[in-house]
Amino acid sequence: MAADLENTLVMETTHGRVVIKLRPDLAPNHVARIKELAREGFYDGIVFHRVIDGFMAQTGDPTGTGMGGSGKKLKAEFSREAHVRGTCSMARAQSPDSADSQFFICFAPSRFLDGQYTVWGEVTEGMEFVDKIKRGEPVREPDKIVSMKVAADAA
Repeated sequence: MAADLENTLVMETTHGRVVIKLRPDLAPNHVARIKELAREGFYDGIVFHRVIDGFMAQTGDPTGTGMGGSGKKLKAEFSREAHVRGTCSMARAQSPDSADSQFFICFAPSRFLDGQYTVWGEVTEGMEFVDKIKRGEPVREPDKIVSMKVAADAA
């Protein structure tokens, strides 16, 4: 487990535990919002609604349709950080400043996303469980986030 428990998320999925190192150095406002939502239990029970083999697994929509969110849009915090295997980045609509609660985890390098999506974390443990998430657009009988907590709160 990471040393900085305040900047570590523990996400229990249908398949197992995934540990995410938060990157407030890249996206302080997004990290703060994700921690706030995690602490409210917002992500608990939310499904992975869009999962594309060789690309990414997307979650964070309480409606499970890809159209929902928490209702609070975030200003983009784009960086030069590369989208590689295990990168956690915000989903958004066409507007750069439309990210809300939806995010995705990259299965593989997706460098075409670099500089256009807000990178806020990286999987440090449990990527093998992310790999097991059921694929589909939309996913039939999708896997889910059982719970997502800030490690400092779970300790």
